[in-house]
Amino acid sequence: MDPSLHSSAPVGRRAAVTAIGAALAAGLSACAGPETAVSEPPPGDPDQVAAASWGSASATPSPAPSKQSRRRFIPDYRIPPVQNGLAPVITRIPTQHPVVFLTIDDGITKTPETAALMAESGLPATLFLTRNFVRDNPAFFKAFQAQGSLVENHTMSHNTNMVRQMSYDQQLAEITGMQTYAEQQFGRRPTLFRPPAGAYSNVMRKAVADAGLQAIITWEAKANAGHMDYQVGNALRPGDIVLMHFRPEFAADMAAFRQAQLAAGLEVVLLEDFLQVA
Repeated sequence: MDPSLHSSAPVGRRAAVTAIGAALAAGLSACAGPETAVSEPPPGDPDQVAAASWGSASATPSPAPSKQSRRRFIPDYRIPPVQNGLAPVITRIPTQHPVVFLTIDDGITKTPETAALMAESGLPATLFLTRNFVRDNPAFFKAFQAQGSLVENHTMSHNTNMVRQMSYDQQLAEITGMQTYAEQQFGRRPTLFRPPAGAYSNVMRKAVADAGLQAIITWEAKANAGHMDYQVGNALRPGDIVLMHFRPEFAADMAAFRQAQLAAGLEVVLLEDFLQVA
């Protein structure tokens, strides 16, 4: 997670739901279109300080499972293989399909409002979680799994300087430790990795591959502080991987993402399903 993305302006759940509802209404015509046939596919960090202040399992209800029927797409992209011992880096998916991929990082903020908004949206998301941020209440994220989301690897400690400060062995320990923790807590060994703050090197790519992960996932679009930021262009494009965070402003970020997604006429698809690494 990029520390520069922090914002302290919370948005009420009611206002966010209203905004999402307006975005849904505005985007209906953009999302209309013929169904795509279903077929079998071919392939000190400040957050660490903040993590200690968030609720426990007894204080935070889990979202009720809620799945919406969604269009299915035959993937037209296959994840590149590990080459020369280095995991591939994927920033966006080159595809002709009108799809977008939602990813949510860290796991610090665990509130009823966050849970309810995800349940109401019914959207699948890839959750890049950090052990030190989620171990106070891992059960909170199991309900997101029931809605169709999957947990992936975002290291044990979220050291944003690990590329510069850690050796290969230290990076491998950070990654494999989260592999083991995720499998124990969520019943699935992650297949995708996101580096803290997005920084990576060939040493990290080797550690990722040696840990058994298939790719490093970065991004070019993010929902941040209630609006969308783009590295390329000024709107979502097919194949974009969108970054969000479990933060106090989650509601505003979700509303901004939904408005952009519907305006672009894109379907939210689970990244792992499209990459066939679920």
